[in-house]
Amino acid sequence: MTKKIAIIGASGYTGAELIRLISTHPQMEIAALAANSKAGLKMADVFPFLRHLDLPDLVTVDQIDFSGIDLAFCALPHKTSQEVIRELPKDLKIVDLSADFRLRDPEAYRAWYGNDHAAVEMQKEAVYGLTEFYRDEIRGARLVAGTGCNAATGQFTVRPLIEAGVIGLDDIILDMKCAVSGAGRSLKETLLHAELSEGYNAYSVGGKHRHLGEFDQEFSKIAGREVKIQFTPHLLPVNRGILSTGYVSGEAQAVHDALVAAYADEPFVQVLPFGQTPSTHDVRGSNFVHIGVTGDRIAGRAIVVTVLDNLCKGSSGQALQNANLMLGLDETAGLMGAALFP
Repeated sequence: MTKKIAIIGASGYTGAELIRLISTHPQMEIAALAANSKAGLKMADVFPFLRHLDLPDLVTVDQIDFSGIDLAFCALPHKTSQEVIRELPKDLKIVDLSADFRLRDPEAYRAWYGNDHAAVEMQKEAVYGLTEFYRDEIRGARLVAGTGCNAATGQFTVRPLIEAGVIGLDDIILDMKCAVSGAGRSLKETLLHAELSEGYNAYSVGGKHRHLGEFDQEFSKIAGREVKIQFTPHLLPVNRGILSTGYVSGEAQAVHDALVAAYADEPFVQVLPFGQTPSTHDVRGSNFVHIGVTGDRIAGRAIVVTVLDNLCKGSSGQALQNANLMLGLDETAGLMGAALFP
C-alpha cells in the first residue's frame, strides 16, 4: 500500500533532498508540500532540477489536510519546528529534521539553544533518530528527532568504540570538515561565493558548537558516566559532504575490529580494510557511510576517518530511513542508489 507523505519546509535543501529521494521510492507518494514563504509557487519555480516530477504546489502548513497523510517530514529551522509540530494532529507520525527534539533534557536544550522549549511533553516523547542504534525504538515511535549531520558523523565513529571498551574516554578528538550546504539555504553574508570560495576556516571553536550537546548526551549514556570530547568543525567551500578525522587512544587493530563487528549487518555503513581511508567523493549523494582506521606513529593511538553526505545520510536520507521503519516498510527503500561520481 502506498503511503502518503507531507513535507513541511519543502523549499530548503533538506526538503528538496527528501523530494529527490522519495521520487523513486516504491511505496511513498508526496501528497502535500508546505513552504509558507513560497506558498502558491510550483516546485519547478523553486528548484528547477525537480521540474520533471509531478508534484503538488507549495502551500502554507495550515492549508494541508492531514487526515489522509501517513507521515510528515518537518524540515524547518530549530525553534520554528517545535512551534509547528505541537499544532499538528496528535496521531500523525512525524520525522523532524531540526534540532528541536534531539536533546532529552529541557535544561540542556535551553543551555545549547538559548530558549525554553515550546513543546516539552513532545520532547520527552521523541526518539533520537540515529537509525543504526535506535532501530527498535524508531519502529514504534510517533515522533523521531533526526540527528545533526556532524553529530551523526561523530557517533558513527565513536559509539561502537565506547560500547566495546577499546578506547580511552578522556581524550577523544573529532576534527570535522563540513560542506556549506549544512548551513542551510538562508542568505548569509559569510556564505557568499566571494567570501567563502578559495578559503577554509574553523567555526564554533572551543566547545561552542550545538552538536556537542548531542555528543554529551549520547556518549555519556553509553559510557555510564560523563564523557566530554573535543570537537572542532571547519567550513569547506564544497556543496556536500562531511569528513571527520577522529583521534582516539587505543590499539588501532582493536578499534578496527570493533567497528567491523558493530557494522557487519548494517546496509549503509561500510568499514574499509585496515589502513585505508575514505573520501567524501565515495559517498556524495548517497545514504552510505564509509569508515577507515589506521594506526598512528604514536603507539596506542588510532586514527578513524569517517565520511558521509551531510544532506543525505546526515539529514534527509537518515530521515527517510527512519520513516521506512515507522511505516513498516523496507528500511532501505528509496535509499540504495550509488554515490555520484565524479
